[in-house]
Amino acid sequence: MNEPIPVLRAVDGGTAKLMPDVDHERAWLLTVDGAPQSYVDLDDPTHLEFEYLRRLAHVVDCAADEGTPLCVLHLGGGALTLPRYIAATRPGSRQDVVEYDAGLVDLVAEHLPLPDGSGVTVHRADARTWTEEAADSVDMVVADVFGGSRVPAHLTTVEYARAAERVLRPGGVYAANLADGAPFTFLRSQLATFAEVFAELVLIAEPSVLRGRRFGNAVLLASQSPIDTGPLARRTASDAFPARVEQGAALTRLRGGAGPVDDTKAVRSPQPPDGAFTVG
Repeated sequence: MNEPIPVLRAVDGGTAKLMPDVDHERAWLLTVDGAPQSYVDLDDPTHLEFEYLRRLAHVVDCAADEGTPLCVLHLGGGALTLPRYIAATRPGSRQDVVEYDAGLVDLVAEHLPLPDGSGVTVHRADARTWTEEAADSVDMVVADVFGGSRVPAHLTTVEYARAAERVLRPGGVYAANLADGAPFTFLRSQLATFAEVFAELVLIAEPSVLRGRRFGNAVLLASQSPIDTGPLARRTASDAFPARVEQGAALTRLRGGAGPVDDTKAVRSPQPPDGAFTVG
């Protein structure tokens, strides 16, 4: 039996590379220009290698009773790790994935195809444009959009937050993967921005990131309804790399004097320091 070999391909966002995991026969790591994008185990879609994806999966797990189908809009596709997880744990879910990079969509479809009947539909489109024009309402919007290693500016504004809120059903949750480090200029601005639109905010991150000791991921949750953080906190605390779930006064302190961002002054998230996320 031939050993799988890495796959390199030029895509719209740079050079994509699929690297096989030598310890798992049908598992692959996807990078774009060296920045990790996704890890997929085709034999076990519930295996989530990246910590931030496990936190997003915890949010999904707590969104409804176990096994209940959900309607989910994913902004940013990568190798479709979270959609595969939802399809496996909540059969019958309807999921739309919006990915701007057509070359990446083709690469994933060719080498990491979705199983038949997954309920996942991939659309080649701009995330904000799709959100603004979406006609259907959903239970969750999951935003994991990075141009290289940075969140695009047009997905950081009050106008965008309003578009995301509009497509959510009552009680629905917006969840975004963000990345920042001290002094948290970007993260503070995102707290202020989404507080303009949503009544409830929650942040999930490792203590070392929240204390400013290193650059890292933070998952922002937003909803018009109260978010039950108890089950979420228990799940994130039991991970290999435990995370804290913050809300209320803790987020008010973190936000400080930051103000909301609109389309006229939006900027991308900061460039990660060398070595923060890249792999060989």
